[in-house]
Amino acid sequence: MKIYKAIKDDHDIQRDLIEKISKTSGDSEERNQLWKELKKELEVHAVAEERYFYAPLIDTDEMQEDARHGIAEHHEMDELIKELDQTDMSSPHWKATMDKLGETVLHHLEDEEEEFFEKAKDIYSQKDAEKLAKDYEDSMKKYRGSWAEGIPGNE
Repeated sequence: MKIYKAIKDDHDIQRDLIEKISKTSGDSEERNQLWKELKKELEVHAVAEERYFYAPLIDTDEMQEDARHGIAEHHEMDELIKELDQTDMSSPHWKATMDKLGETVLHHLEDEEEEFFEKAKDIYSQKDAEKLAKDYEDSMKKYRGSWAEGIPGNE
């Protein structure tokens, strides 16, 4: 497996959770559970993606701006996650902020899948892409197992 497929598989999980959350309302058990799952997926994905997709690209002239842009979008998502955690889940503000997070995430996934992956294929060899995928997947497994305490910055 190459890094692009590994990341895309996780993107599909994020899309599914965003869609499911959009169909919930109020401070329900279902919304709480889906929110916890989405938050976990976004946090562990950002750490692994920054290390095993963006970090190697930041040193390249062709992808430096794209890598910085992707990391900045992760930061924007982190801020929205914090805001959601501090907002009453049954309030209209929570729903509006969740909608904004969903739009931000979907935009980010589209940037990567439609633009960044194609550019990165000119930089990463097949062997590099396979090694990065293994490291990415190992990191995802580790962080999913130790979330939230095991995520850097959450200690």
